[in-house]
Amino acid sequence: MAQLWGGRFTKETDQLVYDFNASISFDRRFYRQDIEGSIAHVTMLGKQGILTKEEQGAITDCLRGILADVESGKLPITEEYEDIHSFVEANLIERLGDTGKKLHTGRSRNDQVALDMRLFTRDQVVRTDELLGGLMEVLLGIMKENTETIMPGFTHLQKAQPITLAHHMGAYFEMFKRDRLRLHDIYERMNYCPLGSGALAGTTYPLDRDYTAELLGFYGATLNSMDGVSDRDYLIEFLSALSIIMMHLSRFSEEIIIWNSNEYRFVEIDDAYSTGSSIMPQKKNPDIAELVRGKTGRVYGALTALLTTMKGLPLAYNKDMQEDKELSFDAFDTAQNCIALFTGMLSTMQFHKEIMRKSAAGGFTNATDAADYLVRHGVPFRDAHGIVGRMVLYCLDKGAAIEELSLEELKAISPVIEEDFYEAVSMETCVNTRCTAGAPSKQAMEQAIAAGEAYLKTAGM
Repeated sequence: MAQLWGGRFTKETDQLVYDFNASISFDRRFYRQDIEGSIAHVTMLGKQGILTKEEQGAITDCLRGILADVESGKLPITEEYEDIHSFVEANLIERLGDTGKKLHTGRSRNDQVALDMRLFTRDQVVRTDELLGGLMEVLLGIMKENTETIMPGFTHLQKAQPITLAHHMGAYFEMFKRDRLRLHDIYERMNYCPLGSGALAGTTYPLDRDYTAELLGFYGATLNSMDGVSDRDYLIEFLSALSIIMMHLSRFSEEIIIWNSNEYRFVEIDDAYSTGSSIMPQKKNPDIAELVRGKTGRVYGALTALLTTMKGLPLAYNKDMQEDKELSFDAFDTAQNCIALFTGMLSTMQFHKEIMRKSAAGGFTNATDAADYLVRHGVPFRDAHGIVGRMVLYCLDKGAAIEELSLEELKAISPVIEEDFYEAVSMETCVNTRCTAGAPSKQAMEQAIAAGEAYLKTAGM
């Protein structure tokens, strides 16, 4: 058992206890962050004269060698070590001798693990932002191509008013834009360096914490050493943001699943993102969309677990906080894989535009516009609402759409109706007379697309 703290103890830790306490099986993922943090720490120790320049150079070179050997596969990270910090330091000492033992000067595992987790999470925030950017590019492309693709808009899963596919995709564009804004906000708040906080009360060594922070790309050092080692707010915030992203993806997936059904047939999912049935040869199942919808609960679970872990912890560091990793890593992987796969599925999906248009026309989605027509001809809105309701009942009995009724039939329902009624309730008119900001008209959507393009040009971290 490779341990760095055995001096206080007179007998070996029980193997079951050791295994229960160890974290190498999962914290090996941030070997790079641990080594980069150690290099920055040693560089600062050399600058401050705590280490000689020769010691600093030797440790730095050796750490870089360890990193290269790990990444090439020459040096495997094995479970004989308690954690990733023990692995790195033990290999450093084995290669460098007593000089390697000076690496941990002015540092505790508490601030070391706080740094590693923050660096790793920061990388994941940036990666998630990049993936969302790719998804938004696909959405914007669909929007550009479909400003005149009419489809029904829904409330309560019932056809409500005609919109366009561009308008529908634009709603998700706005959701993912908010997600990216949340990620940027998290990055700004978390980007402060805990290294130098020590176990909880700093250190007597003359560390330059701001220099270390600068070397690692932070805005500065954390301002309270107890908070520095025990803060996981940034991780909770990121898991919360991932949960909202997954909720958005799950809503989108639900719609794609519905649109893919035989009853709707709005979309054709590419074979690469579908599977068949083991006994029903006609089936083409939207498995990726269903899995994205299903995996949302895993990310929610990670957030709930960490909130529960942290809720009763006194200051400062407690071993409970080791539980911040496994479920978080799973949530990072799950959310990022879902974004990537969803982007691929969406980019290869075919939209059945004629079926969408017929669905809008056959669902009385122009009923509101029929009522608006009557209002413009002097009928009070409440009366117009009732008249159009009777018109819909008549159409249902006849098996026809509103615009398919003859002028005589329409005038029998309301004498104010004239020939211009047909133009007023056409799908194109219903969509394109809605020109207010955020509405589905081609004019409004072109403005939204231009704003989306401008956003994507400046949205990266």
